[in-house]
Amino acid sequence: MSDIQSLVTENLDVWTSALQTKSGVGRGSSKKLNLYGIKKLRELILELAVRGKLVPQDENDEPASVLLERIAAEKERLIKEKKIKKPKKLPKIGEDEKPFELPKGWEWARLGGCVNVIRGITFPASEKHIEPSEGRVACLRTANVQEKIEWDDLLYVSSNFVKREEQYMSIGDVVMSMANSRELVGKVAYVNHLPKKESTFGGFLSVLRPWYILPSFVMILLRTPMNRNAIIGSASQTTNIANISLEKLNPLPLLIPPLPEQYRIVAKVNELMALCDQLKQQTEGSITAHKTLVETLLGTLAKSTSTEELSQNWNRISEHFDTLFTTEHSIDQLKQTVLQLAVMGNLVPQDPDDEPASVLLERIAAEKERLVKEKKIKKQKPLPPISEDEKPFELPRGWEWCRLPDVGELARGKSKHRPRNDIALYSRGNIPLVQTGDVARANRIIETFTALYNEIGLAQSRLWKKGTMCITIAANIADTGILGFDACFPDSVVGFLPFDDRILVDYFMYFIKTAKNHLEEFAPSTAQKNINLEILGQLLVPCPPLGEQHRIVAKVNQLMALCDQLKARLVDARTTQLNLADAIVEKAVR
Repeated sequence: MSDIQSLVTENLDVWTSALQTKSGVGRGSSKKLNLYGIKKLRELILELAVRGKLVPQDENDEPASVLLERIAAEKERLIKEKKIKKPKKLPKIGEDEKPFELPKGWEWARLGGCVNVIRGITFPASEKHIEPSEGRVACLRTANVQEKIEWDDLLYVSSNFVKREEQYMSIGDVVMSMANSRELVGKVAYVNHLPKKESTFGGFLSVLRPWYILPSFVMILLRTPMNRNAIIGSASQTTNIANISLEKLNPLPLLIPPLPEQYRIVAKVNELMALCDQLKQQTEGSITAHKTLVETLLGTLAKSTSTEELSQNWNRISEHFDTLFTTEHSIDQLKQTVLQLAVMGNLVPQDPDDEPASVLLERIAAEKERLVKEKKIKKQKPLPPISEDEKPFELPRGWEWCRLPDVGELARGKSKHRPRNDIALYSRGNIPLVQTGDVARANRIIETFTALYNEIGLAQSRLWKKGTMCITIAANIADTGILGFDACFPDSVVGFLPFDDRILVDYFMYFIKTAKNHLEEFAPSTAQKNINLEILGQLLVPCPPLGEQHRIVAKVNQLMALCDQLKARLVDARTTQLNLADAIVEKAVR
């Protein structure tokens, strides 16, 4: 018998530090942490419970075999009194269905042999109501079956749809989701109170009512990973929904301890799950506090008004680097702060000997005029002057506000055809076609492409040269990357290429990363998010002197590499913690 209390307390650091990053759903959703260690601890408690390793056995307990005989007699009585139908005979449990040896006094039984499964009521969609009234009863649906039954957001239906008295809910019922997504099908929750006088349950649910077995113990059985996997594995799958049939559910093998031991197991599981709840609350509180601390300290960096103040604030943070930047979110926040400092002129010191940005912009304007006269580029529509009230913050000396078209060519791609739709454009091609996904995946340099265009495809498109910055304006807005090769791209991607070869396009890419949230505000609230070229062209950009651009890009690259190293170490450490949690669980259930 393993000491579960020691297993919990001696490995607290593993349970609380084994975290997984899960991506949220939808565009722009933030990444959240999954408390993997605590989840595994809960699973371990359930597994030990149903293997007889959680509480000591008592040889004076009446064996489960007597309990099963009593259940069989009760079922016979109910069948004779026509209170239940005679069920199909279930096969005996074979040795190959028994994954481990049971403790003395325990027995294997099939679910359908000791539990009455009652299907929910059916009714037309037009009969659903959200308000109670005379003649209507509360009706649970799958959304109400969570860790506990959630009695909010109920439906109300006419009591005429309740065909049998057993379809009214009772305290002690175990409610199971019979039709749901594959991850949630078979989910169970226990009815420990009935806030509504009369409640029923819909056709996608079933209620399990055991004979002479504790319902709360049955719920423990059905929540173990072993049985969850068996139930999900037996479910039939349609396009979006998995369904459990009684034909597949009734033969599920269950372990039945003596009844007194069931009581002891349920009490111990409840005690240990409460401890898990405390660990979860403490861990979530610690994560929130850590996040607040990181955001506060990085906020002091962003508010630095000089390189001297920045240096002081940075030194304060760098002393605690190993304890501050321990999550992917905190490292991403650090990256964003570095970029913000860079484009505000607070990352590297200014050099009074640098040629001011105003001279650079004048030289570029003259170059544009020359290219227009030589008909190498089209004459652009004049951009409006930048007024003082438009400027979001004060720039350092020598910097200037500008717009992207002031500095280089800004134009949409022209590749309208998709390779899968027109084989003539890409068969035997050798010209890369880059799309929004390739830009989104880029870590500074775009290294992947969707397909290869041939000369026919190129004739209907445009070849952008290596070093062009790509900006997405559809799907994920303002993702950026720099072409690592000559390529075409569609009109969902905008290309930016400075007129002066000495300008580092990296600086402008880093600026777009700081403006991503601002640009997303211009996107309409539709399924296909997008902005247009005009919005991108009107964006105000802080332009440093050419020499400072180079110093900024070098410093940002250095700090981004440091952040990437931190993240790589974090991933390795997290993988180790996850493996350790799995190993402890595996060892405990042997």
